[in-house]
Amino acid sequence: MANSTVQKKVSDHLANERTFLAWIRTSLGIMGFGFVVVKFSLFIRQVEVVLKTGAVSHSHYGYSGVVGVTIVIIGASTVVLAFVKYRKTNRQIEDENFEQGSFGITITAVLIFIIGIMLSWYLIASL
Repeated sequence: MANSTVQKKVSDHLANERTFLAWIRTSLGIMGFGFVVVKFSLFIRQVEVVLKTGAVSHSHYGYSGVVGVTIVIIGASTVVLAFVKYRKTNRQIEDENFEQGSFGITITAVLIFIIGIMLSWYLIASL
C-alpha cells in the first residue's frame, strides 16, 4: 500500500472521529437541555412553596417532567445513531467503499423537530 494511500486513510479516520465527537457534543447539549427543562420546573415549584402563593396552578408544570425526560431520551438516541454511523463509516473507509448516507441526519433532524414541537406545546400550555 502506497504511503499516500495510508495517509489518506488516516486522514479519513481522523475526520470520522471528529464528526463522531461533534455528534457526541450535540447529544450532550440535547440531554443537558432536557435536564434544565425538568430542573427549572422543580425550581419554580420550590419558589412557589417558599413564597406560599399557591395561586399558580401546577397543571402546566406537570408537562415539564415528560418533556424534559423525552428530550434526554432523544439526546441519548443521538449517541446511539452517532455510534452506528461512526462504525459504518469506519468499515467503509477500511473497505475503500464509502457511500454517503443521510439516514442518521434525517432521524436527528426529525428528533430535534419533535423537541421543538414538544417545547412549543409546553410553552403554549403554560401561558
